[in-house]
Amino acid sequence: MRNEHVTIRSLAVFDLLAQQADAMPVRVELRYDSRDPYAVHAVFQTGRTDAADVEWVFARDLFADGLLTDAGTGDVRVRPAAGDADTVEIELSSPSGHALFSTSAPDLADFLDRTFEAVPPGTEYAWLDLDLALEDLLSSEAS
Repeated sequence: MRNEHVTIRSLAVFDLLAQQADAMPVRVELRYDSRDPYAVHAVFQTGRTDAADVEWVFARDLFADGLLTDAGTGDVRVRPAAGDADTVEIELSSPSGHALFSTSAPDLADFLDRTFEAVPPGTEYAWLDLDLALEDLLSSEAS
């Protein structure tokens, strides 16, 4: 299966929610790569020329579970928005801060559906290149 590599990309808008302020739209590129079959990469585009985009890596199952119920612990939580079935909330925490985003649940579900068509749940292990992963691990330890 590793020879049938696929990358799926989708542009989304995540609204940054803050108390006593209007939601601020943030463009996010969602990316799924069959070479990393358990993960979804989300690149938050800051829109500033003096700042780099910010990338977070999420478990694909976390997004899928979060469409239906409160999912995740610690730094990342995903859940349906209270009273709005068409919206999902993504809460991120790090030592440098906390952010709460909302986005379209149907759009996120469509993206995930495409990833599940490419790499069905339960078959992720067949897409892993363990030799490459070991090589990456050893090269990063040497640096």
